[in-house]
Amino acid sequence: MRFALLSAALLLSPAAMAQDTNPEQAAWIEQLATKFEIPASELNAALAQATYQQSIIDAMTRPAEAKPWSVYRPIFLTEKRINDGVKFWQEHKALLDQAVETSQVPAEIITAIIGVETSYGANMGNYKVLDALYTLGFHYPPRGEFFRSEFGHYLALSKEQGWELADQKGSYAGAMGMGQFISSSYRHYAIDADSNGVRNLFVADDAIGSVANYFNEHHWQLGDGVAYPAKVSTANAEAAETFLNPNLEISHTWAEFVAAGIVIDQELDAETPVKLLKLDGVDGPEYWVVRHNFYVITRYNRSPLYAMAVYQLSEQLKHAYEKSL
Repeated sequence: MRFALLSAALLLSPAAMAQDTNPEQAAWIEQLATKFEIPASELNAALAQATYQQSIIDAMTRPAEAKPWSVYRPIFLTEKRINDGVKFWQEHKALLDQAVETSQVPAEIITAIIGVETSYGANMGNYKVLDALYTLGFHYPPRGEFFRSEFGHYLALSKEQGWELADQKGSYAGAMGMGQFISSSYRHYAIDADSNGVRNLFVADDAIGSVANYFNEHHWQLGDGVAYPAKVSTANAEAAETFLNPNLEISHTWAEFVAAGIVIDQELDAETPVKLLKLDGVDGPEYWVVRHNFYVITRYNRSPLYAMAVYQLSEQLKHAYEKSL
């Protein structure tokens, strides 16, 4: 009721009325109203509460994923992040064990995601989600359609959660909670892991369960490998290069890589689906053979650098945690 009354009041405000004079924006609002079954008046009321933030546009145009691997890796693979991850794992062992049993996703992967995203909840973002989605949806043409859709999801999510629109804070891209779910992912993959009637990704119980559920829904294969460092000789470099492409999908077989002279310290079935990556390492090119589980990590963030950072952090976390026992 409070949301509806506020919507009606804001609809009559100068800011809301000004929005109606913008034909393009009015068309976007009608599209969102149809897609999400939210009255256009409520969408306009939400826009009237939002504030454009230039700093969000600035951050969007210089993402960390644009850095070379040699610079990107040290951001996340630090002694502090590993030590803090072990403490997080120890503190939430029961929750992680439950998530592993339910989702069949390893504890080190769940912990690494939360570690990379928010340093285990220490930095969940200071931007108003409403401002972020408004700024990017209505003032950032390269991703406008996507973020307008997230704006609609956020309004629907706020109703479902009983939130005030301006109260939730997150990243510059509007991601929320310890695992940094965007609004559509929050709606589709967040779970009430502690069974208290609320899906709250700002606390460990539901965040751990929801990250695990996300990976389960994207078909993580427990027991399968993720990535292997590969050796490509100078003589075979040209053949190996033909397997490099920007697509994230796994589209080759290990037999093809063997025929091209690509070598890893692991035995794989000839028909194992694989992909070849080439990263800019400190000492030159790094080749990696990656499998389906690596692709699953890229469903969380569509960046091979991100997925590799999560994988390598997870391996170091696992080693450090086992050493602490």
